Amino acid sequence: MANPRCGSLATILVLFSFQAALLQGAAQIPVVSQNLVTDNVSVVEGETAIISCRVKDNDDSVIQLLNPNRQTIYFRDMRPLKDARFQLVNFSDNELRVSLSNVSLSDEGRYVCQLYTDPPQEAYADITVLVPPGSPLIDARDEVLSEGNETEMTCTAMSSKPAATIRWMKGDKELPGKPKVELTYDRMYTVTSRLTFTVNKEDDGVPVVCIVDHPAVKDFQAQKYLEVQYKPEVKIMVEFPQGLTREGENLELSCQAKGKPQPQRVNWVKVDDDVPSHAVITGADLYIENLNKSYNGTYRCVAANSLGESYDDYILYVYDSRAGEGTPRTVDHAVIGGVVAVVVFAMLCLLIVLGRYFARHKGTYFTHEAKGADDAADADTAIINAEGGHTNSDEKKEYYI
Repeated sequence: MANPRCGSLATILVLFSFQAALLQGAAQIPVVSQNLVTDNVSVVEGETAIISCRVKDNDDSVIQLLNPNRQTIYFRDMRPLKDARFQLVNFSDNELRVSLSNVSLSDEGRYVCQLYTDPPQEAYADITVLVPPGSPLIDARDEVLSEGNETEMTCTAMSSKPAATIRWMKGDKELPGKPKVELTYDRMYTVTSRLTFTVNKEDDGVPVVCIVDHPAVKDFQAQKYLEVQYKPEVKIMVEFPQGLTREGENLELSCQAKGKPQPQRVNWVKVDDDVPSHAVITGADLYIENLNKSYNGTYRCVAANSLGESYDDYILYVYDSRAGEGTPRTVDHAVIGGVVAVVVFAMLCLLIVLGRYFARHKGTYFTHEAKGADDAADADTAIINAEGGHTNSDEKKEYYI
């Protein structure tokens, strides 16, 4: 039975003999305008790389692919190298395309495309293996923060190639960090970014995001929500009355206090005086019945938590019981007075127009003769009457309108 190793060795010897013969033959045939090209390849560790050796205007010269150690991977469509991860994808006179699966860091380097011409041509394909970083880790110096204090966070992206870059976002605002890059013994990079900033009460519940940028991964990030404590915010709301505070009416005030931690104690005081004895305080509400001017003053709501206390003031001024009631009537009288003035003005204008009309028509009247003409039965009679045809009348009577 033949030894398989001897068979493989014989195959390799045949290939090398064939290569020598091709080189010897190539010395006798001139090469005109043959271009050998290839491309650099970047591939993520564990994935598949494609190496393509391409020739333009080939004259049947042989193409082969060598690894960084100058070992033949493919000679034409034959694979002398015993590495099953290399597979032939395409072979023709113009291309030799080979795939390399399950790429590791040891596969990184410069691969050689050779074309047996005179002189031989070479093109180089650099394979770069990308190693994605591990999941980013955020470490915070303080778990619970107080308003106005400074805090520090660090984000780490471990064992990547090439080195990753780290960005910080607080809410929708980008913050600058201080990066530090370390090269480990296995030619990997570990990147750490340190972020320092001051917090305020608006930061409570806001996420701080560490974003890792690397050509081997997308949308790689980690986040941590801020917990910020702050002293109370206090605001007094007037529940009743909505308008002026008059004698005899009631007053109801409500104190709204918000803080972290939430205020457990809310107090009502009167500045420089005592709260009226019959005032009713229920929790955050203050109620005073039957107001009078002796209650005037500044009423203060005070709220406190472990970070401090805050207050808001309400200034009470009690008006007369009928204060503000005359205002609507004054407005009504003004409106009525305006209407009356317009009417009087219109009547005066009308009288002036009528007076001028009568002045123009003062000389217009009908005489008795004209009246006779008007009463005549025909034109001749009208003329006789108009000329004084009434013999029995000695004088003319005039009628004025």
